[in-house]
Amino acid sequence: MINRPGTAEFPHEISLTIPIVPNIEVAATQTAEAVAGFMEFDREQIDEVKHALIEACINAFEHSNSNENKVYIRFIMKHEDLTVIIQDFGQGFDVESVEKPNIESKFGNSYKRGWGLMLIESLMDSVTITSSPAGTVITMTKLRVRSSKNENGAKEVSSD
Repeated sequence: MINRPGTAEFPHEISLTIPIVPNIEVAATQTAEAVAGFMEFDREQIDEVKHALIEACINAFEHSNSNENKVYIRFIMKHEDLTVIIQDFGQGFDVESVEKPNIESKFGNSYKRGWGLMLIESLMDSVTITSSPAGTVITMTKLRVRSSKNENGAKEVSSD
């Protein structure tokens, strides 16, 4: 990461509170894009963070049944990673009872829902979910690792 003015001391944190209204998750993704861009993530990493965030927000919107109708998001920037925490104060759910979607059953079926948690886990480097009757917290981390191709076309991974 470039040593810009004000970036010497980490972590930096940005908090965002969004109401549960249609399409407002786009505001959260714009913040994620700005933060990840500032941290010099590559385009693919930025898109992965944005997509995981959309899925987490939509799950909170649709399933939390929060009385306050808000979702709280924190972006925590460190030299080595970006952590995004999505929290609602809804009804919670039993994390262990969520079934992994069966790909074969989704094809040819008009009902294409139920992929959110699996997508989040596949897009981020680590994901933890804690849930109780007081609400749900999803903590997602994306490492600042860059991959590039060498002169032979092989993929090389480096960390800044």
